[in-house]
Amino acid sequence: MMYLAVLLALIPASAQADDDKDMKSIERITVTGSRIVESLDEVPASITLIDQQQLQENLKVSSELQNLLALAVPGMAPGTGSTSNFGQTLRGRNVLVMIDGVPQDTPLRNGGLGIRTLDAASIERIEVVNGATSIWGNGAAGGVINYITKKPTENAANVMLSQSVRSSLVKTKDSLGYRTVVSVDGTEGKLGYVTKLSQEKYGVQRDADGDILGLQYGLSDSQQRDAFLKFVYSLDDSRSMQLSYNYYDSAQDANYRDVPGNIDLGGKTYAVPLTQGESAPGAPQGPEGNYNLMAKYQDNELFSHTALVVDAYSQKIDNVFFWSPTLANPEQGFNGGQSAILSEKDGLRAVLTSSVALGQLDATFVYGLDMLQDVTSQPLLDQRIWVPEMDMGSHALFVQSKWELGDDWTLKAGARNESVSVEVADYTTLKLCTNAQTCSTPFAVSGGEIDYDATTYNAGIRYRLSNAFSPFVSYSEGFEVPDLGLLLRTATVKDISLIQSEASVVKNYEAGFSSELDALYLNIAVYRSESELGTGSQLDKTTGIYIPVRAPQKIWGYEASAEYRLSDAWQFSAAYGYTEGKDTKNDIYLGARQISAPKLTSSVRYLPTADLSFSMYWLHVFNRDRFMPNTQGFYTGDQGPVHSYDVLNLSANYQFNNWQLFGGIENVLNEDYFPARSQSFRYGSGYSVKGIGATVNLGVSYTF
Repeated sequence: MMYLAVLLALIPASAQADDDKDMKSIERITVTGSRIVESLDEVPASITLIDQQQLQENLKVSSELQNLLALAVPGMAPGTGSTSNFGQTLRGRNVLVMIDGVPQDTPLRNGGLGIRTLDAASIERIEVVNGATSIWGNGAAGGVINYITKKPTENAANVMLSQSVRSSLVKTKDSLGYRTVVSVDGTEGKLGYVTKLSQEKYGVQRDADGDILGLQYGLSDSQQRDAFLKFVYSLDDSRSMQLSYNYYDSAQDANYRDVPGNIDLGGKTYAVPLTQGESAPGAPQGPEGNYNLMAKYQDNELFSHTALVVDAYSQKIDNVFFWSPTLANPEQGFNGGQSAILSEKDGLRAVLTSSVALGQLDATFVYGLDMLQDVTSQPLLDQRIWVPEMDMGSHALFVQSKWELGDDWTLKAGARNESVSVEVADYTTLKLCTNAQTCSTPFAVSGGEIDYDATTYNAGIRYRLSNAFSPFVSYSEGFEVPDLGLLLRTATVKDISLIQSEASVVKNYEAGFSSELDALYLNIAVYRSESELGTGSQLDKTTGIYIPVRAPQKIWGYEASAEYRLSDAWQFSAAYGYTEGKDTKNDIYLGARQISAPKLTSSVRYLPTADLSFSMYWLHVFNRDRFMPNTQGFYTGDQGPVHSYDVLNLSANYQFNNWQLFGGIENVLNEDYFPARSQSFRYGSGYSVKGIGATVNLGVSYTF
């Protein structure tokens, strides 16, 4: 809370600025790519914008943001079908998830839960920067996903009530769930406000055979709650102050147990009801109560041709994971265990934007300071320490420039210097046993301080030859501290300085073009990224535990997306993404923790009248088979083969007066499939879970 207190003490009375753009003008602009508002045709990089129409169409089918991102972003791995985005990379690298520029991930111990941190009803649009970026610093090696939250309307008060129900179409028993959303927004004088409360309760999730999906990271019998508040206060035309708060929790409290299945033998993991007298081990899994408190001060005329934006934020994360028998220690009486990632962050960001004319050149400079304090740990709920407390302090100075070279050329270049220091006290690694005979050896590790310092650069140029052909080339470096908690908990040395904990600088090269030909909008890009010290995993046969492996990596791929408006009634879109990568030291392909199978997505929208609309989204995942099984015929780690599958979703919406009726069907053809992650991940039976079968969602909303 320190940075928030400092900001609130220093900020004078202020005014709202630049928040009144209509939705049409927002559709082709971004603030994420370079931390200022700019048109997409000025950006020498691939950026995906997910607008309010796409959000609403997908909300009619499912509120899961994982699914939406997999359908909309060519380089994004397919959805996992669970609460976890572990393995859902962007262009084969970790992605930084943000809410209005505030990071939601826990990079010191990456639990793969960053995507589900905000209810989709609070989001105005999503901006995705594809590929490594030095603009935002640590964690953005694969790109950035930025949830831009809703802004107040100009009305005195706009109230919306929405209620929907959800059920399996294969077998309805115990599958009924509901979703409730209440929102109020508007403007009273100089004060604008947005308030939104949502609650969603899932029944059991069933696959195409009607069986209950496995519970690890599952949604069956889970409940999510979200509260979002935003206040914008204005005194004049150039200055504004904004305060927002988001609270999110989720818990799966299911009276079921898993029946393990081995996917190599054609089996699946599914759940069955507990028998009389049987109880589920451990506590409910999910975020126990994560919050973000954010304050912003904006002055569009700090002095001549210079604007200032200052953001301060405080965040608390408490993510509880599933109970696992691999966290056992029979000597101490533990037959398993359950961990939680705890993280507390305080951050401050100050950004100045100056516009200058240098002869015939128009230039814009974006420069400033980022500061962050992050304390993260991963204890077990039974009080054993698995990952000790890591106390990180970081600060970064950055400058980004944009040069308008005549009417046709835009040149961008910048640099960022980041200094990170992590302190860890002395600790002892846990003795963990997969069975009575297979246990890890605990090590007493002397703590200390780990320091990182790196300067990363970026440069790119776009040539607007015509609407029909606007090519670009770019080079950008991303800085990434490794998953330090994973390295600490598997340490086999007696001093922290001996752990291979060096950071990586990811070098990203990209070329592409965009075209706008009457009703057709097209984007194509090819890319390559390199890192001298990536992170993979390898099974230790002695202990039965997967340990991290650091090795140089090379990743490459290409993407294409297209939108076509046949008429006012018919709209089409499609996107294809291909990513591949290798461990260049050993000349072997990278596994599915990083590299996903190629995928093709497409959508059709039909709007026969102004009040009625239909949409269809189709996902096709292609094969990826790069690895050989072991001598027993089984695959290990993240090296399982992926076989192709298809998922088709439908939705419809009808508006009359203040009422809206809507409905959607997920997996309308009831495809019987394992999601790509389930096929490739062989870390245990908990991942061998099939995709959801045909599921219907019906609802009504009223606005007044």
